[in-house]
Amino acid sequence: MSPSSGTREVRPAEPSWEPRDPTVPAPPSRPRRPRRLLRRLFGLAALGVLLLLGGLVAGYLLVDIPPANATAVAQSNLFLYRDGTPIARDGEIDRENVSLRRVPATVQHAVLAAEERDFRTSPAVDPRAMIRATWNTLTGKGRQSGSTITQQYVKNYYLGQEQTLTRKAKEFFIALKLGREKSKDEILQGYLNTSYFGRNAYGIQAAARAYYGKDAGDLDTAEGAYLASLLNAPNAYDVAAHPENRPRALARWHYVLDGMVKEGWLSPAARAAAVFPAPQPARPSAGLSGQRGYLVQAVEQYLTEHAVVDEKTLAAGGFRITTTLEPAKQDALVKAVEEHVTSKLAPDRNPVDRHVRVGGAAVDPTSGKVVALYGGVDYTRQFVNNATRRDYQVGSTFKPFVLATAFQHGALTQEGEPITPDTLYDGDNRRPVQGWSGGTYDPANEDDASYGEITVRSATDESVNTVYAQLAVDAGPARVRDTAVALGLPAKTPDLTAGPSIALGPATASVLDLAQAYATLANHGRRAAYTLVEKVTRDGEEFTLPAGEGRQVIAREAADTTTAVLRSVVEGGTGTAAQAAGRPAAGKTGTAEDDKAAWFAGYTPELVTVVAMMGQDPESGRQQPLYGALGEPRINGGGTPAEIWARFTREALAGVPAKDFDLRLMAGVAPVPPLGEGREGDEGRQGHENYDGHEGHDGHEGHEGPAAAGRPQPPKPWAPWTPGSVVRAEPHGAAGPAGPDGPAPRGEPGHLQDRRAPAAGPQPPAHREDPPPDTPAHPVETGPDPGPGPVSEPGPQQAPPPAPGPADGPVDAPADAPVSAPRSP
Repeated sequence: MSPSSGTREVRPAEPSWEPRDPTVPAPPSRPRRPRRLLRRLFGLAALGVLLLLGGLVAGYLLVDIPPANATAVAQSNLFLYRDGTPIARDGEIDRENVSLRRVPATVQHAVLAAEERDFRTSPAVDPRAMIRATWNTLTGKGRQSGSTITQQYVKNYYLGQEQTLTRKAKEFFIALKLGREKSKDEILQGYLNTSYFGRNAYGIQAAARAYYGKDAGDLDTAEGAYLASLLNAPNAYDVAAHPENRPRALARWHYVLDGMVKEGWLSPAARAAAVFPAPQPARPSAGLSGQRGYLVQAVEQYLTEHAVVDEKTLAAGGFRITTTLEPAKQDALVKAVEEHVTSKLAPDRNPVDRHVRVGGAAVDPTSGKVVALYGGVDYTRQFVNNATRRDYQVGSTFKPFVLATAFQHGALTQEGEPITPDTLYDGDNRRPVQGWSGGTYDPANEDDASYGEITVRSATDESVNTVYAQLAVDAGPARVRDTAVALGLPAKTPDLTAGPSIALGPATASVLDLAQAYATLANHGRRAAYTLVEKVTRDGEEFTLPAGEGRQVIAREAADTTTAVLRSVVEGGTGTAAQAAGRPAAGKTGTAEDDKAAWFAGYTPELVTVVAMMGQDPESGRQQPLYGALGEPRINGGGTPAEIWARFTREALAGVPAKDFDLRLMAGVAPVPPLGEGREGDEGRQGHENYDGHEGHDGHEGHEGPAAAGRPQPPKPWAPWTPGSVVRAEPHGAAGPAGPDGPAPRGEPGHLQDRRAPAAGPQPPAHREDPPPDTPAHPVETGPDPGPGPVSEPGPQQAPPPAPGPADGPVDAPADAPVSAPRSP
């Protein structure tokens, strides 16, 4: 703009600050933003710490110690033979907890050297180890747990093996609590009992058994170090199963031993002397197959029935049960059954063979210990134990109890004569029992055979039903039942009813029950209660077992005279197949109704064994006859069962010198001739080698035919009874002895004729009068059984009981003492 315009020139304003001298350095700027960031980071860290502490406190307070998981507390029961060799385990988990005091200190130190050397002084959790393990896992150095022994115990016992953050967090808090509430010993004990060692072995005890066949308490240092090495890789370090991994396993074993030396738990000299202990080969678990399941079942039944331990506690496991069973005898019984039954079964060709079942039991008569059992072909195929089941009739194996009752009570015949082995009875088929007020009872003999006059001994040889039904009435059916119970049959045995039929064996006792009763006879009338268990322990605590003290239940003379008669059964009766045992034996055959079961019960002085064959439909479970089984027309007690008995007895007593029975017989009873000598009139009994048949009856001539010509004549009833005398008890109406003109005429009904030769000298008056026609000759009560009564209380028509001889010493239960019903085994 020009000056003439009158306007003023405007100049720009000057700055209010002086420009910086470029030669002077600028002052440093303030780091405001980094400080602000640090403050924020510090705040966040503090908050994180507070949250972490709060989380730890909350977790500690909220996470409780849970109950143990089912797998951790599951244990199996270990069943052992008498010599300590294993029979079986009854659980899926192979574990047997042991207390820490039963684990050697060197084994404990080996585990600590392998897993946590500062366990005794370190806390329950190790955060640094957890962080280090996590880092190694993330960087590819291998998965590591970083857990202490306490944490591993928590995982094993309280939680599980799953790899999750939730489980790891719970493990942390539970371990913290556990470290405060439990001692180091308690934690180490729990760890040793819950850790897995391979071979399905949980815990140090199971591992010791699986790898070295011994208890944990018997492990040495080298063995303990190897088991400790397995904790790191149980399956991989099993050098028996994986020999290719032996170098790795050896390296781990050396690591453990070196750690023990470093910690002062092992001397350098002992370390240098250590040799790698090769484990035994792995054995596949047989479970309960074969006989094992039957043995376990029988032992468990014994323990619960005898109140040693209740069923629930037993099911919890952890028991070590040493049985009375002997492996050699057990094997012998199995082989005997296989030889005579199993190998002959052909169910494809012979459908009846599908029904065949076998049960067996062997007992030591002096101790009552069961030494062998046979329950069936295989527990996994047939679950019912044929040795302990009580649903098959025992048949004529019951007859010795009738005989023992008559001898014990001094019973009389219907004519009033003392009953002895040589007393004569009428053995005709369907002969009605006399003196029984409960109605007509006329049993049939085997194959409807009739025997005529026959001695008690021969009637036992031939198993004559009509004689024994009468003998039961003469002895008193209630007393027969009480004697059977006193000898060993359970008081609650089904169909053990007081009546004439009791003699024929409708009772359904088990094989084991019958073995106990026969053991009492073999033990001279002294009953040693049977037992299947030698010892029971759990975590070192031993359980009390039933007292095994024996007691005299019948007089020795009564028992021994019964044995003498049963020897005759083996010498020349229906049990001659038992002679194959090659030693003196006594026994009795038996057949159930309709041939649904066949029995042989026999004994030597050292061993009592009962064998039964049974018929059962495998699908319906119904009992079936054994006709045609094994290709035989019939199965009788004197056949296959007696053959099994002989084979087993021969093998079971191999190496044991044969000895004869030490018998104290009733006054006037003649002993049985030794095996092989035979008796007069026995020539015709060869037909009885295998069956309860009735061929060979010509041998009875020895009693009433020409073979008896040289025998002394029987005395009158009031005269002393002498060896060889014959007392005949026959109902009036039967034919008399044959004379020149034929049979003697029959007498009047209801009267008993005395067929003996008159004695020389003056004759006293008759000893009794005929009863009225409507009165039984020998009344027997038929009402409810009043229960166990006196064994030796003579009835109105009974002779005094036999008195024990002086050689017996004191008798625990004299003959006139009451017999109490024993507890059901």
